[in-house]
Amino acid sequence: MSLNDPKWGRRNGDDDRPQANGPGQGDERGPGGRKPGPPDLDELWRDFNDRLAGLFGRRGGGNGKGGGGFRPPMGSLRQLGGGAAVVIGLLLAIWLSSGFFIVDARQRAVVLTFGKYTRTASEGLNWRWPWPTQAHELIDVQSVRKVIVGYSEGVGSRQGVSRESLMLTKNLNIVDVQFEVQYVAVDPQMFVFTDRVPSETVKQVAETAIREVVGNNEVDFVLYGDRTAIQDNTRRLMQEILTRYKVGVEVRSVNIQGVNPPEPVRAAFDDVVKARQDSARFVNEGEAYANGVIPGARGTASRLLQEANGYRESIVANAQGEASRFRQVLAEYQKAPGVTRERMYISAMQDVLSSTTKVIVDAKGQGNLLFLPLDRLIQQAGAAVAAGNSMAEPAPAPGLSPRPPLNDSAVPGQPTLDGGAQRSRDPRDLSRSRDREAR
Repeated sequence: MSLNDPKWGRRNGDDDRPQANGPGQGDERGPGGRKPGPPDLDELWRDFNDRLAGLFGRRGGGNGKGGGGFRPPMGSLRQLGGGAAVVIGLLLAIWLSSGFFIVDARQRAVVLTFGKYTRTASEGLNWRWPWPTQAHELIDVQSVRKVIVGYSEGVGSRQGVSRESLMLTKNLNIVDVQFEVQYVAVDPQMFVFTDRVPSETVKQVAETAIREVVGNNEVDFVLYGDRTAIQDNTRRLMQEILTRYKVGVEVRSVNIQGVNPPEPVRAAFDDVVKARQDSARFVNEGEAYANGVIPGARGTASRLLQEANGYRESIVANAQGEASRFRQVLAEYQKAPGVTRERMYISAMQDVLSSTTKVIVDAKGQGNLLFLPLDRLIQQAGAAVAAGNSMAEPAPAPGLSPRPPLNDSAVPGQPTLDGGAQRSRDPRDLSRSRDREAR
């Protein structure tokens, strides 16, 4: 049986004619006015089309019999429209709530409207129009980022990258410089929109800056000089270039990890370094020796100067005393020339003969010549007197010089007969004794 057959799905003997619906005539219709049994597919299809047309405000078409067709109840349409509004409102609320986002204290959010920059959101709870109208991108503005130049970090090792680390100095020498750069993002808008890969730009700028700084200095300064100056100059030059490029970053520090000569000539440079260290060590030893010797030499020089000044003062004082005595003798000589001349002669002979060996010979006597070694006798007598004095007097305390003799005019080693005090004899007494001997 075809689906288009109007009797498909109906009981045998049923047709489209209306039947009596009175009591006692066997009304078998169920709820909704339909007869029990399998459903009528044509009626179901027409019911679906009418309901769909009612949702869009159109009238449902008839079934070709009377032009009326099936019309759904107005209450069902109102219920269906209210449910759709609720669903649409719920979806709209969910869509709008998706625009809320939270920005951490270390971050800033760049809000984009159809890909174009709109504003920068600070920390806290923020809202933007949901996708696809607006979007946001979080940028960390407090974390320190870093790039490395001249080497690559591995697991527990560091491999050099020659194409980045080798550079030329002012005196045309090659050095191997390895360093790292630490920076932070300070302008989120520039950091997102100005450069596609900011870290690569910072690395290239770092290479440019370090090559310029190294190229303006000689190899000795780069290898053994002040690295702090090189780092500061590199950081300053990098910041100038990045500010001009509007990358939106701030360079915090440049840390040089190593500056070495190239590998083929590293042994020769090491020898130079050792020689410099030995030179510095020798200089330090020389300075230490000089610091120990110079103060002693200065003290000795000061002592000699004081002794010389003392000797000069003593000589000048003696000369002045001699000059004063000579003037006094001159005055006496002018009064009595003969007596003064004889006295001066006797005094000079006493000074000369007091320090010479003397032998007394009796020229007038006859017979055997009697030789008296007076010098030896005097020495023996002096030794005996000195021994007696040493036994009688206590020894001087350590560090003290012995007491000088009473008479400064005594001849050393020849004590006098009266106990060690040699008295100078007056020339007049000597002349009187010679007169008595002549008589």
